[in-house]
Amino acid sequence: MKTGAKNGPRGRADSPDPAASGRAESPYPAAALPPNHSRGRGAAINPPNRFESLSFERDENWNPEEDPSPKTRFLRDLSQSIITFNNSPDIPFTASLNPYRGCEHGCAYCYARPFHEYLGFSAGPDFETRIMVKENAPELLRKELSARNWKPQMLALSGVTDPYQPIERRLQITRRCLTVLAEFRNPVGIVTKNHLVTRDIDLLRELADHNAAAVNISITSLNPDLAHNLEPRASAPRQRLAAVEALANAGIPVGILMAPLIPVLNESEIPAVLKAAKDAGAKWAGLVVLRLPYAVGPIFEQWLESHFPEKKDKVLNRVRALRGSKLNDPRFGSRMTGEGIFAEQIFRMFEVARRKAGLPEDRPELSTSAFRRPESAQLKLGL
Repeated sequence: MKTGAKNGPRGRADSPDPAASGRAESPYPAAALPPNHSRGRGAAINPPNRFESLSFERDENWNPEEDPSPKTRFLRDLSQSIITFNNSPDIPFTASLNPYRGCEHGCAYCYARPFHEYLGFSAGPDFETRIMVKENAPELLRKELSARNWKPQMLALSGVTDPYQPIERRLQITRRCLTVLAEFRNPVGIVTKNHLVTRDIDLLRELADHNAAAVNISITSLNPDLAHNLEPRASAPRQRLAAVEALANAGIPVGILMAPLIPVLNESEIPAVLKAAKDAGAKWAGLVVLRLPYAVGPIFEQWLESHFPEKKDKVLNRVRALRGSKLNDPRFGSRMTGEGIFAEQIFRMFEVARRKAGLPEDRPELSTSAFRRPESAQLKLGL
């Protein structure tokens, strides 16, 4: 069996030229993959659903060479509403929309994995391979924005999935939602790891003309091998920086999120990531510290064992030091940052690097002043 990042797919679904991957030689040592590793997937184990009495495990005779990766299935999501609300003081929005549930990017650390358990799936491979598709999301969005009780406000796209995961290239549900948002001039804030966001520059520019659009590109590492192993089907670092540059050149407010900051593993990259982001045209930078809720804990532990066994204990111990001796502390006020001396050290380092790079921390405040309900939408709803 081959080892390290070479086990991943040759090209990524979002790459304009999969053959020209431009992957540099990694300074990180290659690590033997676990026997049950699935190529191109972030989760090497399938932890049981905490709400289900039955669970799935691969047969001990399973041969990963013959069946290297579970196939991705796309299932219809028959939700009857699209805008969700939260009252968390830790995040800068109260309303969001998710065109999909689950995410093909397969990030090993993703905090959203446990949400798949509410659907009867696992937080492991199912999260990456059982993607719920909200085919009628644009129609639902139009209906909800047209309603008399809709209070114009920034919509986050998305909260628990990436709106530009690979299947979006074909289905274009996110683009159709953006078309509705541009028609209503309702502000939108986007978070993504995928270069595909540049496809929608036309719509984003239209919204930006009314101070109603901002894009956050998540950049975890500049090292292509580390990024590939952490986020198997997301865009490579150079592509994310290219997305920042393209958006900035189009006049669309764009910043970066170093999310998550993984103690020991990528914290030394803070200065380099921020400088590269500034050079590409980013206007702000944010930071979110790793948290490992529910099944994400064992999934990420196995990932460390596979790729960085020599660093596993140090990483997990540092996470526990940030999280009150646990891998996750769900309390408001600390869950995005952690607490204690190591948290203070991380944020001081980030602040110094941010100032040195010339990047502000504050993101632009989007405006609802241009919001409108198009006459066609009102007529359709009998308004």
